[in-house]
Amino acid sequence: MATIRKEILVRASPDIVWNAVRDVGAVHRRLCPGVLVDCRLEGDARIVTFANGLVARELIVDVDDEARRFSWAAGGGRLTHHNASMQVFADGSGGTRLVWIADLLPDTVASDIRALMDLGSAALKKTLEAADAARASA
Repeated sequence: MATIRKEILVRASPDIVWNAVRDVGAVHRRLCPGVLVDCRLEGDARIVTFANGLVARELIVDVDDEARRFSWAAGGGRLTHHNASMQVFADGSGGTRLVWIADLLPDTVASDIRALMDLGSAALKKTLEAADAARASA
């Protein structure tokens, strides 16, 4: 099983970051605009559409406000297994350390998933920092 781990330092408060992460139906607007172009909730899942046309059904496993952790699972297509989580931590300087972990099978899709996570990491950092800056200047 392949594991991909991203630690993203975000110049935004943990409250701002967690508020966006926990808004699971707005991931295409609040976290990864440009990488994700649509998201809709469907029961206990969300259907996300990537800019490259890929559509994925992600089962919402847990939204834990106390731990500031969101976890989800996906399958289908080339994936036989995929579970992931995002967890928000204060970085000690007023910013955030966001930890994003994905476990997946088969291992052969890891490079493609890593590339999507790289794009998503860059988009969420930019989006969250802009949202925090706009809030601070308001």
